[in-house]
Amino acid sequence: MASQPASVEGSRDVPFVDSDIKGLDHPVLSDGSKPNFETYLYHAQRQREKEVAESKSYDMETGFWAKILFGNQTEKQLVATANNEKIGDGASISDEEYRSASGALRTASWGGVFYLITTDILGPYSTPWAFSQVGYGPGVACFVVFAVMAAYSGLLLWYMFLKLDSDRYPLRSFGDLGYRIYGPWFRHVCNILQGLQLLFTVCIVILQNGQGLSQMTKFKLCFSVCNVIWTLAGMLFGQIRTLKKFGSVANFAIWLNIITLVMTMGTVAHTAPNYQAAEAVGVPYGPVQTVALRNQPFVPQLNGIMQIVYSYGGSMIFIEFMAEMRRPMDFWKAMAFAQLFITIVYMFFGLFVYSYQGQFVINPANQGISLYSLQTATNAISLTAGVIAGALYGNIGVKVIYYTIFVELLGAPPLTVKSGKYMFAISVIIYWSLAFTISSSVPQFSNVSSLVASVCVFQFSYTFPPFMILGYVMQRTALSGDKPYNVNNPHDSRVDSWRDWSRWTRALSKYTMFNLWNFIIAIACMTGAVLASYASIKSIITAFHDGHSTSSFSCRSPVQ
Repeated sequence: MASQPASVEGSRDVPFVDSDIKGLDHPVLSDGSKPNFETYLYHAQRQREKEVAESKSYDMETGFWAKILFGNQTEKQLVATANNEKIGDGASISDEEYRSASGALRTASWGGVFYLITTDILGPYSTPWAFSQVGYGPGVACFVVFAVMAAYSGLLLWYMFLKLDSDRYPLRSFGDLGYRIYGPWFRHVCNILQGLQLLFTVCIVILQNGQGLSQMTKFKLCFSVCNVIWTLAGMLFGQIRTLKKFGSVANFAIWLNIITLVMTMGTVAHTAPNYQAAEAVGVPYGPVQTVALRNQPFVPQLNGIMQIVYSYGGSMIFIEFMAEMRRPMDFWKAMAFAQLFITIVYMFFGLFVYSYQGQFVINPANQGISLYSLQTATNAISLTAGVIAGALYGNIGVKVIYYTIFVELLGAPPLTVKSGKYMFAISVIIYWSLAFTISSSVPQFSNVSSLVASVCVFQFSYTFPPFMILGYVMQRTALSGDKPYNVNNPHDSRVDSWRDWSRWTRALSKYTMFNLWNFIIAIACMTGAVLASYASIKSIITAFHDGHSTSSFSCRSPVQ
């Protein structure tokens, strides 16, 4: 899935984690030192034991059938009670009160998280184009392989979260998890890539909406002006600082996209492809052709495969989802059902549209409808969903960049103070202006989305999880030669350090095949990401050179 942060209200109980993002959290011990790996493990184990005990108590109180029939109503009541309890003066909150408040924020059920993982704006629209680039056989094979590997990565993230998260030292983001395994440098890498992915996703939303609006106006409105309209809309909606206010409209956007998918499938089955839009991207007029294996150069095929990677791009915010769960041990259920749902639904949609439109498939798929009335209807619906998505992506993106760069590195004020709010408003305008500049400079929807998938999505979904589990297992194994952990003196248990070869020897003494497997996977994924990035950049250059792309800041629409 394309990773969309959203909150679920009403019958579902999943707010987006840390929706106000109060700042980067650097926990410290009572003596002012930073917690070590052993400290995180110790408190995480206690946290899981507490959750198991609470789960058993809850199941005994409600019973199996009551839990099935009435869901987590009792759990909601417990959360409401916890949220309403007074925890004393905010200036003098004890450790126990802080842990209670932190635990009260964990309200999500695995069913709600399943709903969030399957929430998508961009993913399904690109899958028909992916099949048109590689054919039926490689397309289906890639969908299945990427699904299996995405599930494997998700399980790794889930396992590491359970071992390192606690109410005392909560994990709130992918970067937090990376920090506890590899230190500050890896957290910076994760945060920068997360910021880039969110920024370029906003660029893609601007492009998609700009193309749709130009089609609705029958290309009478300048394409760059269309992009400006959506940029201004993003600047306006982006001024909303709290994601909680996006909740109901975000859920509404999901159903708008489902309607668009159904209308697209129904229309392509009874109308001709959009030959004009296909010709604009270099596909000559002719009969519809579908193939089992598409024989064409490696670069466009790799770009097509990256659209499939985009469908499994939710790993970036898996940690946020787990951080919201009252029982994060249940996350595997949400992820398993979500991956299955995404694989079946996305693949079916891609195969269906490709079977009727063949090489004339347009990305996004609904803009390949030739009948103007239905094309306009689907564009109107998807534009509404798109502006909501853009505001959501932009909201998180601005906060990630603001806290990663301005607060942490430059000492800017946090969003909780008045000056920080003004800085946020200015940052939103700059953020959307930058997104407009990028999208209008490179008006190539497919190639830009492929570049995002290769540079950012690929890392979070496939490269980083095996790389991180490698570091986790090595550190955990190295503890076997240390003294027992003493919670009162947490830094006294180690008998050597990572500067000593003895610690490296212990770290590599067990789980050799598992470590080797994850090392190979991480290297292979990194290599694949580099190749895919090269293919995307080369495609962008080639499209400009061959005239198959609209020029930068042009009035001509890419689908005209």
